[in-house]
Amino acid sequence: MRVLGIETSCDETGIAIYDSEQGLQGDALYSQVKMHARYGGVIPELASRDHIRKTLPMIRQLMEDSGSPASSINGIAYTAGPGLIGALLVGASIGRSLAMAWNVPAIGVHHMEGHLLAPMLEANPPSFPFVALLVSGGHTQLVAVTGVGEYRLLGESLDDAAGEAFDKVAKMLGLAYPGGPRVAALATQGTPGRFVFPRPMINRPGLEFSFSGLKTAVRNTLIELGKQAELTEQDKADVARAFEEAVVQTLVIKCRRALQYSGLKTLIIAGGVSANKRLRASLQEMVDSQRSQLFYAQPKFCTDNGAMIAYAGCQRLLAGQHEGLAIFARPRWPLESLSSLRQSAAPLST
Repeated sequence: MRVLGIETSCDETGIAIYDSEQGLQGDALYSQVKMHARYGGVIPELASRDHIRKTLPMIRQLMEDSGSPASSINGIAYTAGPGLIGALLVGASIGRSLAMAWNVPAIGVHHMEGHLLAPMLEANPPSFPFVALLVSGGHTQLVAVTGVGEYRLLGESLDDAAGEAFDKVAKMLGLAYPGGPRVAALATQGTPGRFVFPRPMINRPGLEFSFSGLKTAVRNTLIELGKQAELTEQDKADVARAFEEAVVQTLVIKCRRALQYSGLKTLIIAGGVSANKRLRASLQEMVDSQRSQLFYAQPKFCTDNGAMIAYAGCQRLLAGQHEGLAIFARPRWPLESLSSLRQSAAPLST
């Protein structure tokens, strides 16, 4: 089965074509970062309008580049949520319309399921079951995964997601949007040990996260530094390093607990923050000590992309799941509400 995937949940337009037998046939990504950077964050209306301009031309170009005419497409997958409602509706409307025109089934994909399954695109994919750390701008979750659509939430952030904390600390440091990668880059120049920030909720049982207190600690430190003298670039780098270390160590401790609690020996990390080099290295050290395995996608498939949507949609379409003619998008959509592939093959309810 050859599936066209469309990702338009936020500020990146991702298109991909995935073949169940031949693998990824091609993918394309357009980022709106430059457009939103002048505002310091994503403007939903501008994001939606840009998706309208970019999605169809990108689909045409990718089909031509990959040698995939409309007659070769057997299904369409589009991101149906969670995300910005206007942006989601662009991809959903185009995906559903193309499916009707080409007389093929369509399916709305959960954005975080796409991220969760992104490591499956690699040459050495993980096997079920495993624990997944989903860590992005909008989500920080630990999930026990026994199969596609078989998800048990173990813990999540009670306030800011890790990616949100990175972005907000970036603003405190005067860094440009997008802030997360800039904080990580600045942290490489920081002095180890000059500042030590709290590791939130590690002294409490359970697998929940909270990063608001850490964010406040960073702000208070910057205020105190500013009272003494004008902040230097080294000050900022030292704060960035201490902040990154606090986030990474917190995530590592919770992942170790999740592996021990679930009894599983495989950990996957997915989402934009999973591309963080310090996080990957620290988690690798932890799983080695636990005699476990760590899997993640290559960096370009950690951020939003069409390949993960095409893959996730392909798995569900192969199982016979599809949707009716209604176009739907869900700005909020619990991951654990998804249906298992082992459920009956029938049109999904919207």
